[in-house]
Amino acid sequence: MKKKRPIKIAIVGVGKIACDQHLPAIWASDEFELVASASLGDTVAGWPGFRSIDDMLAAVPKIEAVALCVPPQYRYMAARAALLAGKHVLMEKPPGATLSEVEDLQALAARQGCTLFASWHSRHAPAVQPAKAFLAEWPPLGVQIIWREDVRVWHPGQEWIWQAGGLGVFDPGINALSILTEILPSRVFLQRATLGFPANRAAPIMAELFFQDADGMQVHADFDWRETTQQRWDIVVQTAAGELRLGDGGASLWRQGVAQVLGEDKEYPSLYRHFAALIRDGRSDVDLSPLRHVADAFMLGLHTQLGLFDH
Repeated sequence: MKKKRPIKIAIVGVGKIACDQHLPAIWASDEFELVASASLGDTVAGWPGFRSIDDMLAAVPKIEAVALCVPPQYRYMAARAALLAGKHVLMEKPPGATLSEVEDLQALAARQGCTLFASWHSRHAPAVQPAKAFLAEWPPLGVQIIWREDVRVWHPGQEWIWQAGGLGVFDPGINALSILTEILPSRVFLQRATLGFPANRAAPIMAELFFQDADGMQVHADFDWRETTQQRWDIVVQTAAGELRLGDGGASLWRQGVAQVLGEDKEYPSLYRHFAALIRDGRSDVDLSPLRHVADAFMLGLHTQLGLFDH
């Protein structure tokens, strides 16, 4: 069989997530070839680097796809520029700062005949699909989400997450919501929420959310960035067949306290395989349900002011 030609891809936003996850996944893939980057900060050594996506697209016309790793507040204009240039676009989570702008990009991608991929990397964790299959057979009776971490450890010096549109604690919390919306057999709706904002920050540092589906099944989510001892990224589901627990952000799975054997944890390589398949099939994948839950929380939730917070 003739080997497929790799898709020429560029990275926009050479920050922590690009260096930790996207670049290693691209370099390890035989479906993509890195050809350039654009960033106000660092560049990728050995590849052409530019200060803006417009300069990059003008200078490197062979680019076929773009992975956007810039903060969500700046993603719309970058995605729009790439789509108007006829490039396929992968957007790191969350796909944008608002639902409206992502929906506009979705329509633009369709008009341009380009692939738009709103990526939710946590859905590619090894426990997610086994959990989804189990819950299709044994519907959930109740769900508890515990997503508690130390922001100083996981987001050192990242000021954009504290700005309006940066999402604050929902930046990691939306990973839990992306898993939840993937594994549940029915839709849930936010009933009430409390969001805690530091007095000197524009984004929340904690959030407590209460959801319910049409049949009354309840989901409680606890997101907190102030945890300095037992950091957890767990989703615990009660079913008639016992407890199902996804741990470590979906990297591990327990059924009735018994650890399940899972495949290797390769979220981003899986994400890029899916992106390549979308491009080759001429399809897009833009699921906004996790971002919609966050938007509902900001709209419906009680906003409370907490003490000052500094890194």
